[in-house]
Amino acid sequence: MLAVLEAERQALAGLDLEAILGTANDKQKLCGTLDGSGVGEIDDECRGLLEAAKRLNEVNRQVRNLIAANVSSRIETLTGTGAVYKPGPTGSRAAYAYARA
Repeated sequence: MLAVLEAERQALAGLDLEAILGTANDKQKLCGTLDGSGVGEIDDECRGLLEAAKRLNEVNRQVRNLIAANVSSRIETLTGTGAVYKPGPTGSRAAYAYARA
């Protein structure tokens, strides 16, 4: 599982969609295998490895979310529907006016 998660991390870094999908399938298969084994059969070493996998999976999840947010932002900017910063009455001048009062 750790090797698959590391491969996923590399795929995310390279924005390699085919590799990302491949690692997702591999993770699904491994989760099914791990699900089939009983909790009582897992020793302390395996628990440690599972905790490491959990942490690495969380990091990969955060990277996926950052990539998705970046892509979404770029699409919104390209289509003109994004919330691009536009100074207005609530901009810095309003803050200065409030500070002077």
